[in-house]
Amino acid sequence: MVLLPGGTFRMGSDEFYPDERPVHERTVAAFALDRYEVTNAQYAEFVDATGYVTVAERPLDPAEFPGVDPAELVPGAMVFTPTAGPVDLRQWRNWWRWQPGASWRHPFGPDSGIDDRLQHPVVHVAFEDATAYAEWAGLRLPTEAEHEYAARGGLVGARFAWGDEPYPGGEALANSWLGRFPYDNQGVGGTAPVGSYPANGYGLYDMTGNVWEWTSDYYTPRHVQLSDAPVDPGRRTNLLAAASAQEGFPNIPRRVLKGGSHLCSPDYCLRFRPAARSPQAEDTGQSHIGFRCARDA
Repeated sequence: MVLLPGGTFRMGSDEFYPDERPVHERTVAAFALDRYEVTNAQYAEFVDATGYVTVAERPLDPAEFPGVDPAELVPGAMVFTPTAGPVDLRQWRNWWRWQPGASWRHPFGPDSGIDDRLQHPVVHVAFEDATAYAEWAGLRLPTEAEHEYAARGGLVGARFAWGDEPYPGGEALANSWLGRFPYDNQGVGGTAPVGSYPANGYGLYDMTGNVWEWTSDYYTPRHVQLSDAPVDPGRRTNLLAAASAQEGFPNIPRRVLKGGSHLCSPDYCLRFRPAARSPQAEDTGQSHIGFRCARDA
């Protein structure tokens, strides 16, 4: 892990998406953060030690899906599938499909595996799955503010973790989508082994790109400015919980994902930036969502 000093920084962005606003000062206490995203090898060690079964591997309850044939209620997960050509980018179902048998062990379906992907970030982990691993390791998930503070790497006001240009000198400094989304990817084409791209100013890898990462914060459509007192992330109550319920998410809480993923493209989702954020239902992992852990200093 990397030990980060506490400090005050400018959180958010007024340049891109509405939910990144307003830019405001946020203070975090000193904390430590995983240098890399949690890998398949690390998650396998946790499962071997505990027998834990992830959400994507559990049978579905027919009571929660009235009218659906019980034979169709099999474990699985959402898997990204490139299209054959240009499609309506307003319809995410064009490139996401429900895949029975997909899970962290089988990221693309029952016929796939992770033997050759042990150093790739684990995916298909729901919030509960990430939290269970963190608790087993004696750690926790980072807050949204901690993640953004760490992702900035000490740069003040920069759009990206390395500066203001997405591809300085034509070089990709994070694993993102290169080409026309969602059918022409000239980049990696999926997750990359952790640490494949340069570290940021704090010595942290893949803080943007590769996979979205769970945080402990509830999502709201705009930043809720907390008090000016230093944030003690290890012991404070999450003040965004009530606001999240008021924003139309009373049944399935949404947590904030940070960092963007290998699916982020300038022509669709320019979110491989420290300020970028996305809501995700707690019970849903996908093939581009992973996590890393934090602890109090």
